[in-house]
Amino acid sequence: MRELIDKLYENTVLSKEEYRYLIENFSPEVSEYLFEKAREIRHRYYGHDVYVRGLIEFTNYCKNDCYYCGIRCSNRNAERYRLSKDDILLCCREGYALGFRTFVLQGGEDTYFTDDKIVDIIRAVKTNYPDCAVTLSIGEKEHDSYQAFFDAGADRYLLRHETANNNHYAKLHPEKLSPVHRKNCLYDLKKIGYQVGCGFMVGSPYQTSEHLAEDMLFLKALQPHMVGIGPFIAQHDTPFKNMSNGTLALTLFMLGLIRLTLPYVLLPSTTALGTIHPLGREKGILAGANVVMPNLSPVAVRKKYMLYDNKICTGDEAAECKNCLQARMKSIGYNVVTSRGDCKTMHNA
Repeated sequence: MRELIDKLYENTVLSKEEYRYLIENFSPEVSEYLFEKAREIRHRYYGHDVYVRGLIEFTNYCKNDCYYCGIRCSNRNAERYRLSKDDILLCCREGYALGFRTFVLQGGEDTYFTDDKIVDIIRAVKTNYPDCAVTLSIGEKEHDSYQAFFDAGADRYLLRHETANNNHYAKLHPEKLSPVHRKNCLYDLKKIGYQVGCGFMVGSPYQTSEHLAEDMLFLKALQPHMVGIGPFIAQHDTPFKNMSNGTLALTLFMLGLIRLTLPYVLLPSTTALGTIHPLGREKGILAGANVVMPNLSPVAVRKKYMLYDNKICTGDEAAECKNCLQARMKSIGYNVVTSRGDCKTMHNA
């Protein structure tokens, strides 16, 4: 096992069979060895800095009906909301004063927010905060839409691929959603010039070790700037409400594998990790992650953006979220830094 981790450390890639073997056979001792290697790589490129992203969940309307998601269109119990442009700018103003220099505009695939509306919001944020990065996480669009957002000033785009295996994808999504289209979106985003993020749930229903190994090979082929992973957590108003949640141990192990496979990548320690374990986000950083994403959304809407059950920090003000994370990171020897926190590539490392 250690030999395979050493091989990944040296070569940044394994075969599908080697990834699968590690995923099926890891132990606490093997995990700790992996995390030591992952921290070494992380410190080489990012030191002990932890980048913060200000998350603004601006709409929980969604036209899609993904089987795992609490804001799926057929969930009649979801209390829907949309933030106005002024609401979003107010979140940015508060975040900027707290030191945030990246704003992540995240929402369901909401047809109310036309391309023109999104372009207007991006321009307003960039006009007011030209030294900040704008990240979008609003789902699958066509090339021209992505181009328009980029031309308006968007810097980054997050689009989890969810799973690299097409058969597994079909078990998580309605038939009208295409895994091929989703992957094509990611390649379009890269060609346009975005810093691109993808990712997947760990322990999602019907997932196998082979699927996770295929995810690793997809990440290596795509070479994203960011990878967002977190444990699957069931939501009570979805078809997967009785499915088992993903585990902390496997999620952390996958974080370590990703850090060795993509040494430069921006790797969040997610809210979902903090939801399944009180020290989940700290453990994620110690497994090789280097990003945290406090919530800047108005407290009044946070409980409504419930992708999964028992989500943490839904009652905290933005300052509370940031101060809490700052203290948590300091407790394990890391520093939350005020910076755009761009990905360090071969050219600017």
